[in-house]
Amino acid sequence: MSAGNFDINELKRRMHGATQSLKHELGGLRTGRAAASMLEPVQVEAYGSHMPLNQLATVSVPEPRLLSVQVWDKSMVKAVEKAIIDSNLGLSPATEGQVLRLRIPELNQERRKELVKVAHKYAEAARVAVRHVRRDGLDILKRLEKSHEMSEDDQERLANDVQKATDSTISEIDQLLATKEKEILTV
Repeated sequence: MSAGNFDINELKRRMHGATQSLKHELGGLRTGRAAASMLEPVQVEAYGSHMPLNQLATVSVPEPRLLSVQVWDKSMVKAVEKAIIDSNLGLSPATEGQVLRLRIPELNQERRKELVKVAHKYAEAARVAVRHVRRDGLDILKRLEKSHEMSEDDQERLANDVQKATDSTISEIDQLLATKEKEILTV
């Protein structure tokens, strides 16, 4: 009997999606270092709609604790400034012409601990997503075996592969978390 319509690579792709999502979320967690990605969530009221900041300005990192936002259209400077202030990132722009400079403040110990808790929450959500994918995969395998589209041996072998993919992905998530935690606590 064949493996029917079971595709381990599809499950791996979905698990990988959870780690990609986690990388994006962890990237948005502010450490004491400047990173252009910090401003990715900022939406600006511009030209009658909401636009991502990166469609109105160039963000650069001239120093480890400074972001520079070069607004392309002079008439948008105030809107960009307002969007950054309203974004709850805790950054206040110093504006010189069409350039906004954002100093990244030092993190105090309490704020670092909060950020670590948030990182743990993100990682746990990613682990849960991966376990859901594993459960879906195992359910499909059981159904295929029950309907005799797959032998018991094939089902066990593929279930083993699903578990290996799960363990590997969870391990990657734990590694991402450990790296981010170290970054937060040692900046």
